Amino acid sequence: MITLRPVTPENEADILCLQVAEGQRHFVADNRRSLEEAAACIRAGGSAFPFGIYDGDQPVGFLMVGFGVDDDWLNPPEIAHGSYNIWRLMIDQRCQRKGYGRQALQLALDFIRSWPCGKADCCWLSYEPENVVARELYRSVGFQETGDMDENEIIAALRL
Repeated sequence: MITLRPVTPENEADILCLQVAEGQRHFVADNRRSLEEAAACIRAGGSAFPFGIYDGDQPVGFLMVGFGVDDDWLNPPEIAHGSYNIWRLMIDQRCQRKGYGRQALQLALDFIRSWPCGKADCCWLSYEPENVVARELYRSVGFQETGDMDENEIIAALRL
């Protein structure tokens, strides 16, 4: 059974060992950088929720949810104001193509719909235009491209 567990000092080392395949590394930041960004976001008054994705007791991936904007975010897309976002999603290279990404997204949306930062109209995410696998995964759970970009990434949103 897939679960999301908050990243804590007790499980951080396991999460830091997870990696995507070599050909995917330009699509997603490594987990160390993601955890550093989460800490910086929180210090700047924002909200970040880093989770390990687990199959039983085995870590298989990493997912991070954010909310709104923080004081350090330069030029956030308009959709970021007052909305949740799937900030990061990665599945370890040894665990890909087993349905973990789709299940983790559903669990993340369940978490978001518990309104940890208050109600919002939508959840958004962004991805590189050439990341066809991510595009298809996000579409499969209901995200639709908005026509907007976050720097060089396509923005997709899901009504909550």
